[in-house]
Amino acid sequence: MKSLFLTLVSWIALGQSICHGQELIRVEWTAVPTSKVKLIRDFNEKEESKKITDSLSRVFQAQGFLEGFFQEKPQADTLLLLWNFGRLFSWEKVELEGIPEDFLRSLGKPGSHYPDPYLWIDRALTHAENQGLPFATLRIDRLTISDSLLSGVMVFDAGPRITWDSLEISGDSKTDVRYLQQVSRLTPGGIFSQEQLLKAAQTIRRSPYFSLSGEPELTFQTQQARPIFTLQDRRVNVFDGVVGLLPNENESGKVLITGEVDLQLYHLGGKGRDFSLNWQRLNIQSQALELKAKESFVFRSPLDVSVGFSLLKQDSSFVNRSFEFDFGYRVSDDGYLNFFNKRQAGDLLATDDLSLDQELPSSIDYRWNQYGIGLDWDKLDSPVSPRRGSRFQGTFSLGNKRILQNTGLPEELYSGLEESSAQYQGWFSGEKHVFIKSSWGMWIRGVGGFLQNQNLFLNELYRLGGLKSIRGFNEKNFFAKNFGYLNLEQRLFFDQNSFLIVFADLGIVENPYNSPKIDRPFSFGTGINLDTDGGLFSFVLAIGKSSAQPISFSYSRIHFGYLARF
Repeated sequence: MKSLFLTLVSWIALGQSICHGQELIRVEWTAVPTSKVKLIRDFNEKEESKKITDSLSRVFQAQGFLEGFFQEKPQADTLLLLWNFGRLFSWEKVELEGIPEDFLRSLGKPGSHYPDPYLWIDRALTHAENQGLPFATLRIDRLTISDSLLSGVMVFDAGPRITWDSLEISGDSKTDVRYLQQVSRLTPGGIFSQEQLLKAAQTIRRSPYFSLSGEPELTFQTQQARPIFTLQDRRVNVFDGVVGLLPNENESGKVLITGEVDLQLYHLGGKGRDFSLNWQRLNIQSQALELKAKESFVFRSPLDVSVGFSLLKQDSSFVNRSFEFDFGYRVSDDGYLNFFNKRQAGDLLATDDLSLDQELPSSIDYRWNQYGIGLDWDKLDSPVSPRRGSRFQGTFSLGNKRILQNTGLPEELYSGLEESSAQYQGWFSGEKHVFIKSSWGMWIRGVGGFLQNQNLFLNELYRLGGLKSIRGFNEKNFFAKNFGYLNLEQRLFFDQNSFLIVFADLGIVENPYNSPKIDRPFSFGTGINLDTDGGLFSFVLAIGKSSAQPISFSYSRIHFGYLARF
């Protein structure tokens, strides 16, 4: 009997404990004292309710209800926490002591209402941090209370004025300190600014050459601040070999193997020096070569200088060459502006079969000297493998074109042709990355361009088509005076940089030497990008249709390659 009694008592105690643990805690308040609209939040744990009551208390006290508090009212199985406003305090007078005049000009004077002095203090201390005074203090002293009116003296102590020391790099990055100094814009001897430090960290995180590990550190010594950045070099150097299998148009039933070599070397010597080489074999007789080199912050100025050379041999018809000289300047963390001078030259290769023609051939000998401006606005979340964000690029150039008379063609063919005339062109590209789920994303890109002159010839036109523009066609298959195309791509991720793709490309191309002049190519297909320890393997199968190519598996294009990053 005694045992049964003890067991019963134990169960009752346990039941009371459980019931107490399940007590509801209700927090109730109104936005203003006169409001009849009650705001209610329910909690099962007192610690959770304390977070919101502490937060609300701070908000109301900042509004001037210094005596406000939460009153506890137990009700059955509910603990009611009800806010009582109390008196509303306001400031009668705030005197200023030692506050610099430039602070008052920038921020204005503190008002007479209660929140203003303390909000003004927060803004003033932030302003001080960005004016070389990170150790400044600002307090209200000699506080007096008369009824619900407050009076006090706002006292400012500037502390030592801090300037920037040279920055320091930790980690195993090869980055040169002087290069990072230019990128960060933290000039030794300049006034310390917390805001400037945060912007520098953001800029460094977006660098294509290296990443920032953690937050930057600061050390202070002899009134100087030394920022320390821990950097990790990215694997951005590229060696890319691509092989394409195409139907051989010269020998029926056989396959033509085309190729491309892409070498990109970045951040050479840790100074932002870049070099790239791209070679393509488009078909049996056609090849293309591009060389580029860039030097960042030339002579420690904010300018980048780059040079480029390209050559295109189109079977036995013509050869094009161009040389470009470019100045670039970072206008912001996202924007890059460049000015360039480009000289293009085109020459006919064989004129024997053209000498008896009664009109000029579609290609011609010319020289074009142009001056232009370009903009790159990059809001992508990563310079290497973006998942979110957008990017816009565009160029516009204007110059004088001269048509040269070829001695292999009859002189009368050039009669009435303007030897020298103005010519201009523009190009733009906009892309958007959409991250829908952890394993699903989309990539959308639109590209367009135009070329304007009263006498345009085939070897001056834009060239597009292939893996990097409109897939499902030979590389540089289309000649275009004006063009536009849209890339739509669904990506199914199964790793950070590995994904399956399903895509469609839609384009419009104007070629005055084609019939019809307006072509509307489109393509679709699938592929895979596979990220490995050594690099990126890609495989794409595309089927395209244009006015010159029917939609058929026999005209499908297979591109596969291996992009090695190191």
